[in-house]
Amino acid sequence: MYRSKTCGELRLADAGQTVKLAGWVQRTRKMGGMTFVDLRDRYGITQLVFDESDDAALTERANKLGREFCIQAVGTVRERESKNPKMPTGDVEVTVTELNILSESVTPPFTIEDQTDGGDDIRMKYRYLDLRRSAVRKNLELRHRMTILIRNFLDARQFIEVETPILIGSTPEGARDFVVPSRMNPGQFYALPQSPQTLKQLLMVSGFDRYFQIAKCFRDEDLRADRQPEFTQIDCEMSFVEQEDVLQIFEDLARHLFKEVRGVELPALQRMTWHEAMRRFGSDKPDLRFGMEFVELMDVLKGTGTFPVFNEANYIGGICVPGCADYTRKQLDQLTDFVKRPQVGAKGLVYVKFNADGTVKSSIDKFYEPEVWQKVKEAMGAKDGDLVLILSGDNANKTRVQLCTLRLEMGDRLGLRDKDKFVCLWIVDFPLFEWSDEEQRLMATHHPFTMPNPDDIPLLDTDPAKVRAVAYDFVCNGVEVGGGSLRIHDGKLQEKMFQILGFTPERAMAQFGFLINAFKYGAPPHAGLAFGLDRFVSLMAGLDSIRDCIAFPKNNSGRDVMLDAPGYLDPKQLEELQLKVELRADDDEQPSEN
Repeated sequence: MYRSKTCGELRLADAGQTVKLAGWVQRTRKMGGMTFVDLRDRYGITQLVFDESDDAALTERANKLGREFCIQAVGTVRERESKNPKMPTGDVEVTVTELNILSESVTPPFTIEDQTDGGDDIRMKYRYLDLRRSAVRKNLELRHRMTILIRNFLDARQFIEVETPILIGSTPEGARDFVVPSRMNPGQFYALPQSPQTLKQLLMVSGFDRYFQIAKCFRDEDLRADRQPEFTQIDCEMSFVEQEDVLQIFEDLARHLFKEVRGVELPALQRMTWHEAMRRFGSDKPDLRFGMEFVELMDVLKGTGTFPVFNEANYIGGICVPGCADYTRKQLDQLTDFVKRPQVGAKGLVYVKFNADGTVKSSIDKFYEPEVWQKVKEAMGAKDGDLVLILSGDNANKTRVQLCTLRLEMGDRLGLRDKDKFVCLWIVDFPLFEWSDEEQRLMATHHPFTMPNPDDIPLLDTDPAKVRAVAYDFVCNGVEVGGGSLRIHDGKLQEKMFQILGFTPERAMAQFGFLINAFKYGAPPHAGLAFGLDRFVSLMAGLDSIRDCIAFPKNNSGRDVMLDAPGYLDPKQLEELQLKVELRADDDEQPSEN
């Protein structure tokens, strides 16, 4: 065998044993007639010792070892004279009597250390080397542990894991599909599933009343830190349940994961309606680790002074930033520039400093009498030493979203978004529909199979934009970790939904005929939820991006720079598929790797 022990398990109790170790050379150090080699494997690092006075030829071979050489060493465990308390194996070392070089390594493009000198691009190109770093490997070990915990939890509650197809038909009402041409059916295409949504509903019709799957999903959409073109869901569906049943079991799952993985006891989760979340925090995934809740100031500032921006606004709202009245003009200008960025879209920022000495200073002092600022102070609950930041606009929700971005920025600046603190909640009562400026019609907020709130069903005929969905999101620290809904199981109600969404009966049957027909055979009431596994793991690990908990991620352009994918097909492959590629003039360059 290549090894009798791993590089992470030797302790003082093993002193005197002869062991075989195998792994990669982390570093070498020569001190007088002694050579020290740190040998690394997945489990840890052990120090090897080569003594010139014992075996000069062996020591000379050790002196020629380079970083990342893959070697096997045989030797005796002994207590170290100079112990290293920072290493689990730091009390011992192995005096080597036999060295076998299994394979040599060229100089790696970056150091395989927790604090590496490699940037994102180079580490992604050589991801197989990046995965040797313990900081990255620990994320995947955490991911593995969480999936085991999830599977055991759901198995104990009568859920059955069922794999659903990856090659399916394309359906509308979502992000763009990734499509796959079919050689055996020329001119026709499969789609990769954005989720197993309709398939898991079919499983409910089949009588599998509790289903789950650690499911690969694919969406062709613009990327950011918490999105990848392919991602993984903890996908679940249940029959004969109501919203309360679903929330309870998956709140229990979340509580189980937090306790087992982070040692955190989650309290019973609060529930907040979508409208309340937007009003108080400007987001349907509010970060409740800190305050700065929105305060509407229309009654205080509109029409009480001569500032035209406020007098013409349909919404005026502010946040109180504690202890920041000492912000300099430069800092305030930076905040103004921040909210005016295209990503935020505000036209400007108004500040009011309630100074520690009791004086007040505002960027719009000349437009208001002093007593107005006192009313602002009372409305905001501000104290001397606090800073109030105010935004206004024509569209209330749009301005609230801008104010939300500013609130999160101040939370970051003040260090209030502690990654070791977890505040979770359920967001409920989402709108069933949302207006699409691009499509100029109502779109399903979640998907066309979401159950409308029974109290609002009459509004489907008169004012569908006001209909609430029986839908719910699990939110933690400002991240939407998961979400789901009750599903429509009544055929006539489903027809009504398709009609509102602009589907003709023919188009609905063409796109969803398999589901419509299945519902004719006794569909049970059912509901589901899916957690984003990548997001959940990154949250538990305190990561800024889900890329760091995925073995082989894509970059921000959706490219795999390690495999150099996507790429062009060989003409022979295109011929077999009976496809011809004609790029537009602005697309005729080779794709960038960045």
